[in-house]
Amino acid sequence: MVKGEMIDIAQLKAGQADFWQQLDKILAWESVSDEQVFDTVNNILKDVKNRGNAAVIEYTNNFDRMSINDMSELEIPKSRLDESLDKIPADQREGLEKAAARVRAYAEHQKIESWSYTEADGTFLGQQVTPMDRAGLYVPGGKAAYPSSVIMNAIPAKVAGVPELIMVVPTPDGEVNDLVLAAAAIAGVDRVFAIGGAQAVAALAYGTETIPRVDIIVGPGNIYVATAKRMVFGAAGIDMIAGPSEICVVCDGKTDADWIAMDLFSQAEHDEDAQSILVCPDAAYIEQVKVSIDKLIKEMPRAEIIKKSLNDRALLIEVADMEEAIEMANYIAPEHLELSIDDAREWSKKIRHAGAIFMGRYTAEALGDYCAGPNHVLPTSRTARFSSPLGVYDFQKRSSLIDCSADGASELAKTASVLARGEGLIAHARSAEYRIKD
Repeated sequence: MVKGEMIDIAQLKAGQADFWQQLDKILAWESVSDEQVFDTVNNILKDVKNRGNAAVIEYTNNFDRMSINDMSELEIPKSRLDESLDKIPADQREGLEKAAARVRAYAEHQKIESWSYTEADGTFLGQQVTPMDRAGLYVPGGKAAYPSSVIMNAIPAKVAGVPELIMVVPTPDGEVNDLVLAAAAIAGVDRVFAIGGAQAVAALAYGTETIPRVDIIVGPGNIYVATAKRMVFGAAGIDMIAGPSEICVVCDGKTDADWIAMDLFSQAEHDEDAQSILVCPDAAYIEQVKVSIDKLIKEMPRAEIIKKSLNDRALLIEVADMEEAIEMANYIAPEHLELSIDDAREWSKKIRHAGAIFMGRYTAEALGDYCAGPNHVLPTSRTARFSSPLGVYDFQKRSSLIDCSADGASELAKTASVLARGEGLIAHARSAEYRIKD
């Protein structure tokens, strides 16, 4: 992006001849790795699976410019986490603690409880909910350090009752981020290893002599990390394959245009592939927001990233009315949806597809990124049509409970026998039939 280049955001008007084709083109995001990335990750996964610690040490020395001889050097002790917590400025510690408390309070409401019932003949049925034994948390390292992600990923696991949470975070050139380690201390992370990349995902999924195998891997990462998570699924669960961050703002034209412009910036500054969308029934207001964008961009430290994101992937959509705006939002199925409108809570009831819904003019999406309470790990790239935010339930498993009484087994066996014989599975049928009373 050339410094000073004008921002030229795509605009569409609902009802124009090629509207849906143009919208789909702008929304499209292909997160599938190219062949080179796939091959590189595949080789790393196989190597770590076969050679364990030795492979992890080699990749860490190579990619993170380290000189490690033994895996013990890569484990960051709990005392170091506490040291970071004491070292960070008081306002940052207070911010992390407040955010953690709010995320924990919200997560407590998400817990799924066991349930059961007993039928008239004494047959007992139910569902038993248990936490996973061990979870793995990937945290980006170096300059891309996000302590908020530690809070958001670790606390739901702990609220779910996961006994052991293993965090991996790369420390390129030995650079340790105190904010990230402080967040780990606050969130109750049990063990931390200074490793990253596909090798860290492999170590969590398959285990090594030092790093225990986990049941689920959560947390953000680059294309190599995302590809590795996709490829180890099955050996371990994963949270999601996340695309670039995105925001859709539905506004009725009554919110300060500067506020909306900055809300759009808040996603665009993540990276060049982030997507910012405004849906509004007021054409004149859309022009006001464009004026605000051109004015405020001059103040932004990450202006070049914002410009590139807005020019390449942003969109301003004019709709006929608020009903059409809401339907547009449902079609887009955004990661973050702001309803900067009157009666936002009522309108939100019509939203079917969104990762998180921010209601009212005062509820900036940025509050949700850090401290509102709900999780900021959200479905992207229209996957909110079928998936949900990260939560306590992702770290809990459900087991079905069946305890038949003699009378109940006899009756159920008659039905099972008919169906099993219909499928040609005679051992199934006879297994059930043994339980039929004479």
